[in-house]
Amino acid sequence: MPLALALTVVLALLALFQLALALGAPLGRFAWGGAHRILPAKLRVGSLVSILIYGFIAVVAWGRVGAIELFPQPFAVVMMWVIFGYFVLGILMNAISRSRSERWVMVPVAVVLAVLSFFIAMGYGELATAI
Repeated sequence: MPLALALTVVLALLALFQLALALGAPLGRFAWGGAHRILPAKLRVGSLVSILIYGFIAVVAWGRVGAIELFPQPFAVVMMWVIFGYFVLGILMNAISRSRSERWVMVPVAVVLAVLSFFIAMGYGELATAI
């Protein structure tokens, strides 16, 4: 469960960051390609959608480690691999950003999320293996 907790903490911090962006904080250089200091309306909506996605990812991760039973285990297993792929794609997308700030901050964050999701997808941290 420490892996799911670590993933959730990182996602919660990202959710706070996205909420700040959605509320107009001048942090746009760290997200969405870094082209806007303050995000336009469409990207603010995108930040709010990101928060929902982060919540879904956290729920899937907790389901994969067996802490909650919201989804059938086979669904959680498959979804964790999809989530891992999503974070790998995030590494690549952040790495090609024109924003140096986004590359320097978000690539390491995406790497951490990818590594954590990989180990969760592999089944490390399951309650059954901890008992």
